[in-house]
Amino acid sequence: MDTVQVPPHLAEAPQRRRSRHLAPLQPVAANTRWLLGLGFFVLFVLVWAIFTLGGFVSPTFLASPLTMAREGWLLFTEYNFIHDIGMTVWRVLGGFVLASVIAVPLGIAMGAYKGVEAFFEPFVSFCRYLPASAFIPLLILWAGIGEMQKILVIFIGSFFQVTLMVAVTVGSARRDLVEAAYTLGASDQGIIRRVLIPGAAPGIAETLRLVLGWAWTYVIVAELIGSSSGIGHMITDSQALLNTGQIIFGIIVIGLIGLVSDLAFKALNRKLFAWSSI
Repeated sequence: MDTVQVPPHLAEAPQRRRSRHLAPLQPVAANTRWLLGLGFFVLFVLVWAIFTLGGFVSPTFLASPLTMAREGWLLFTEYNFIHDIGMTVWRVLGGFVLASVIAVPLGIAMGAYKGVEAFFEPFVSFCRYLPASAFIPLLILWAGIGEMQKILVIFIGSFFQVTLMVAVTVGSARRDLVEAAYTLGASDQGIIRRVLIPGAAPGIAETLRLVLGWAWTYVIVAELIGSSSGIGHMITDSQALLNTGQIIFGIIVIGLIGLVSDLAFKALNRKLFAWSSI
């Protein structure tokens, strides 16, 4: 039997033991992942407590964790903060759903038909770089300071991102699958319904999950001006009173809601597209 010749430089190299936890691309167990993530939050709060409770930072500039928790309790018990949370969630969902309903079909059309892409892509790419906050003065003139103005800020911030990302996802479909479908007699519409959309569905779902996170950053900007409710409105009022405890609590609430929505989106994507690696 022939033997395989090993190159001298490899034969002489010492065999190194690979670490189970620190090797590149080595997966981490689910329990370990949760513990590591929780550990960072614990460490962060501990450092925060040391700097604030130890007197290294003035309470005017940064409240302690205990003060933040006390101010958060007051917000819920005396200032009806749950109503502000509900209004903010409603605005995010309203603007995001409106943007998705229009952007996803347009993105699919752009990805499937190169002529449609050539017509829309320059304008969509141009608008994608425009900050949504820059439209607030115009939106106040057009829609007033009511709910529609805030929803439109989130719509503008989400629509162009979703459209372009969906178009890229659909346009990157495997050519061999498309050719195979044509060979089996599929029509142009059948290619879109049976090949492009099913193949791009996991990527589209992941795009929506990412852009939903961006939508949460737009809603606070929308609520800073001309708003009488919402988490952003509460943060603005607290800033005028130099109440950093309430400001930090509002920021943490936004992060927690965003984290819960992100985890829910991930779980839904895994259930709907269990066959995908996304």
